[in-house]
Amino acid sequence: MPQKSQTLTDIFHDFAKGSAAIVGSPWAFFLAILVIIAWLATGPTFAYSDTWQLMINTSTTIVTFLIVFLIQNTQNRDAKAVHLKLDELIHGVKGARNSLINLQNLTDEELMRVIMASHEEAEKKGGKRHESSM
Repeated sequence: MPQKSQTLTDIFHDFAKGSAAIVGSPWAFFLAILVIIAWLATGPTFAYSDTWQLMINTSTTIVTFLIVFLIQNTQNRDAKAVHLKLDELIHGVKGARNSLINLQNLTDEELMRVIMASHEEAEKKGGKRHESSM
């Protein structure tokens, strides 16, 4: 059976997923600490110059900028997967309100109305109101 060709999106997702796993590892953190220690150790050699400081500032800015995109990609996919799983559970549970399936698409005002209605319904049933969710 021939393999399906990967699109640019598939390739980026695979790269982002692998990169996020590597960047989130203890070894990556240890490597970052080593880079900082090496940079600090070179301070006297460069007389703590502006160029020496600019080197670490530029490096960290570039790395941070690129990693934000990788992490955002994995977070977006994970959020979509969680929404689909929750939607499936709502569909499968008898008595569940199907109107809650697309809450992520509501405006802030609409979402607040749903929260308030939910709290009022819980109070009518004798439940406690959760202030932290407001």
